[in-house]
Parts: sequence; structure tokens; C-alpha cells
Amino acid sequence: MKFYGTQMWISNATALVTGAGRGLGHHFARELLARGAKVYATAREPGALTLEGVHPLALDVTDPDSVSAAADAAADVDHLVNNAGLFLGSTLLGDLEAVRAEMDVNFWGALSVVRAFAPVLASNGGGAILNVASIASWSAIPGNSGYAVSKAANWNMSNALRHELAGQRTLVTSLHFTAIDTDMLRGHDIPKGDPVDVVRAALDGVEAGEFEVVADSPTRAQKVALGEDPRQSYVELAKVFDSRHR
Repeated sequence: MKFYGTQMWISNATALVTGAGRGLGHHFARELLARGAKVYATAREPGALTLEGVHPLALDVTDPDSVSAAADAAADVDHLVNNAGLFLGSTLLGDLEAVRAEMDVNFWGALSVVRAFAPVLASNGGGAILNVASIASWSAIPGNSGYAVSKAANWNMSNALRHELAGQRTLVTSLHFTAIDTDMLRGHDIPKGDPVDVVRAALDGVEAGEFEVVADSPTRAQKVALGEDPRQSYVELAKVFDSRHR
């Protein structure tokens, strides 16, 4: 019988968080510490890691040598938080390099980290991988199409990895949420949730062995809408954007 997840305990675990220099990754590292985990906090520039108690580690998810070196340096990891992300506001018919950059971080980079750390987790008994996706996995709005496509790929990556890693007793959880108040959306005048709430919901979900964590009601509604006529989503989006430009 294949293993598709069970209860996980973060206390006394060894976790690695990608993109931990700021934003959601910083909050993940802090909450993991609070729950009793040993934490490798990673960033392209380790000097950006200011949280006391973490083990700082250089990691650029788009650089295969950097990813390999991090896996060698953190050989005791059993919980991976695949958080590093990029939002450039690209459009598919706009700057193609920006689209590629978002895909390189949000999909290819995330997959590269999983490929490097899956053997590490296996050697340590299995463990858990949390892939940080988005409400954008299920909805593209004007001005975020490159990001949305990359996060849709990230979501289905989790669905596929769940099959491929079941044999080594590794839980794969996908996290989805709407806009939150971090550096990524600084300057965007939209409602934003508290990143702390998202992090706590995500880690509670991992501990409960959940396959997917949907952290807020707008994101739950968007997932439900996937089963409806897609025309209706465009009608609702038009209402939102029309109201903003009145």
C-alpha cells in the first residue's frame, strides 16, 4: 500500500524554508522556531536573514549548484517549506522574459528544490513538503497572468509529487491563499490578509496530514468556482475592476 500522508509533528523536526529573508518565508521560519523545530532559513543573500535562532544558508532556487550545495549542507532536513516566489506583474503577451522569470522561480525553482531534497527526506524517514502556491493557481486576473500560470503549475506539481513521493512516506501539501500584507504586494492598494494567519493555517495543515490548505474564504470560494461555468468568473472579475475604476 502506498503512503499518502499521516499526522506530522513539527516539534523536534528539522525544517528548511526557502525565501526566508523577508515576507511569508520570514514568518514561516519564526513560527517553525516557536513550534520547536530546528530551522534552516535560506536566501540568495544570507545577510538578509535577521531572525535569531535560525541556521542561515545561501540558496538561489534558480541555480542548480546552489540548490545542490544547500541539500548537502542541510542533510538532516525532514520538513521542506518551498516558499521562494516571484511576482512581477507580467502578462503572457507582454514581457516574455518576466514570464520566464516567474516560471523559473515559482515552478522550475520549486521543483529543483524538491528534486534535491526528496532523497534527503527519504534518508530521514520521509517527512513533509509544503509547496506555497496561491489563489492565483485557480484564477488569472488582469496583470498577473504570468504569475497565475506559474502557480497553477506549482499546484499540479504538488498533485503529481504526492504520487511520486508516497513510496518514501513523504507528505506533500499545497498552500493557497489570497493577497497578504508582505513586501511582494507593497504598493498594491488591495485588501490584504495577515501572513501570520496563513502560516499558522499551513503548519496546522501539515501537522494534520492535509494534502491541501486553503487559508481563507475568498480562496475557498475561488476553488469552488472551478466547478462552475468559467464565464461567470469573468463576469465577477469585471464587476470588481469596474468598481475600482469608477
